[in-house]
Amino acid sequence: MVIQRTPMTRAGYDKLKAELDRLKQVERPTIIKAIAEARAHGDLSENAEYHAAREKQSFIEGRITELEPKVGAAEVIEPPTGGERVTFGSTLLLEDEAGKEYRYQIVGSDEADPAKGKISVLSPLARTLIGRSVGDTVTAQLPGGTKTFDIVNANFRQD
Repeated sequence: MVIQRTPMTRAGYDKLKAELDRLKQVERPTIIKAIAEARAHGDLSENAEYHAAREKQSFIEGRITELEPKVGAAEVIEPPTGGERVTFGSTLLLEDEAGKEYRYQIVGSDEADPAKGKISVLSPLARTLIGRSVGDTVTAQLPGGTKTFDIVNANFRQD
């Protein structure tokens, strides 16, 4: 069976890996200890601390189960630092018809945060931009309707 690799930036991978490590090395042992202490208090059917701890354990184990395959299948791709062609990891400066500027970085699905300028490689805008170059005009079919952008700059340092 071939494992499907998932593109991810270094920052996105590091964030998911840190969360997974924290859950496995800190949260899991802490909740196991809390469950043992709650069990020691006797009757489990009326023990709110025990039930709350079991619920939290269920959440932690579910999140670990969700993160492990994502971290395992991640293919870390370093963002380009030069050139004018748009690729995965590119940081872009776009301008719409009204002259409003937008700054985006194309990232993996698990690290997308449009409010912070990180758009998923699978988003309609990113799919329209990939392979294009600075100076190109692109028209993307977005959830809010069709929008046209000029690619003003690409692959610059984002500090």
